[in-house]
Amino acid sequence: MRYMLLIVEPPGQRSTRTLAEGQAAYDSMRRFGEQLQQRGQLVAVESLASTRSATRVARQGDKVTLLDGPFAEAKEMVGGFFMIDVPSREQALAIAAECPAAQWCQVEVRPLAPCFDDSI
Repeated sequence: MRYMLLIVEPPGQRSTRTLAEGQAAYDSMRRFGEQLQQRGQLVAVESLASTRSATRVARQGDKVTLLDGPFAEAKEMVGGFFMIDVPSREQALAIAAECPAAQWCQVEVRPLAPCFDDSI
């Protein structure tokens, strides 16, 4: 079954790191992804830019509203993700616990499912 590991971090966390610290954190995440790839568990992985460069799009009828970030009400942001394919939820949780990001933020584990299926 496929699971998404969402890297959920405080919006201002990245600016508290030096360039070297940020690169070291990124490198640890890249190595983690390589390990998942070698184990045949990685489906996809990406790092996301901060919400400063994000735009939210909403539509009501013909009216489209755009809201550029950063978003004042945001208490957290998704900084990236790993999509994995493993046989069980327990394995997905164990992999999330191995993720280096779990040391400085939260790793949210969610199974992939159709948006109409709330049974999972």
